[in-house]
Amino acid sequence: MRRREFITLIGGAAVAWPLAARAQQPAMPVIGFLDTRSPDAIGGRLNAFRRGLKETGYVEGENVAIVYRWAEGRYDRLPELAAELARRPVAVIATGGGGNPTLAAKAATATIPIVFAVPDDPVRLGLVASLSRPGGNLTGVNFVNVELSAKRLELLREIAPAAARLAMLVNPTNVTSTEASVRDLEAAAAAMGVQIKIFHASSSREIDAAFAAFVRERANALFVAGDSFFNSRRVQLANLAVRYGLPSAFSAREIVEAGGLMSYGSDILDTYRQIGVYTGRILKGAKPAELPVVQSTKFELVINHQTARMLGLEVPPMLLARADEVIE
Repeated sequence: MRRREFITLIGGAAVAWPLAARAQQPAMPVIGFLDTRSPDAIGGRLNAFRRGLKETGYVEGENVAIVYRWAEGRYDRLPELAAELARRPVAVIATGGGGNPTLAAKAATATIPIVFAVPDDPVRLGLVASLSRPGGNLTGVNFVNVELSAKRLELLREIAPAAARLAMLVNPTNVTSTEASVRDLEAAAAAMGVQIKIFHASSSREIDAAFAAFVRERANALFVAGDSFFNSRRVQLANLAVRYGLPSAFSAREIVEAGGLMSYGSDILDTYRQIGVYTGRILKGAKPAELPVVQSTKFELVINHQTARMLGLEVPPMLLARADEVIE
């Protein structure tokens, strides 16, 4: 063989070896992320989800890819978006924004693992067989916000003891959580001797109309049911509650950070971190049927003291001392 031909052969092999090595590398796993909101509404929660992934060795863009599907507040789009993820197919589907996206994902696939975060009992919702042994392709976190309705009302009454006529705002399109929230709050209100009236809103315009109705009905306090749509309209809700002079209770701390009076609920950032951890564990080979549903144990009371002063309320010093965070 001539020297020039030999060099050409070696050079071609040197180019071919890296190409062959790259071709043999396993494809990067893909996670599907389904949520009822838009990405700008849950930036902190997304970061917590990515932290959980990182705890298990996965970093978005480096060794795992994430395909996002956002319903932008339209619950009717969830089945279509879930079906898109199932058709790709992805290795795992993570769901945020309550029970509706999880139910949509469950209807779309019986084989792709699904990691959820739901505010109500996942056994009652039909997502898992039991908390300790889910038994199917779903597992995740129950952050029990629906079950905290009575405690949330009790705390609101501590701040506004004169509140005897309570308006409850619910999203009628969020059937899975609304029914349980109404049932639990009605029972708590009856035990405390508080009158309660239910109002519906599933758009910004309907929220405006609801507040006008609160005035007509002479409500003197407001209880907003936990809902991803309400969380996305947190500035509107906080501003209207102050404008109409209504002491208000929420489940999400973000609404209090936007100017709402008080919230009591699970540590939602820790919830999303845990979703990331479970998603990473499943990518490593764990089976959702054998991963027990995590029950939130970290809860936080957040009080916006500045808003309380604007409403003319004197927050009891003992309650301020118990709060996990006081916004001045």
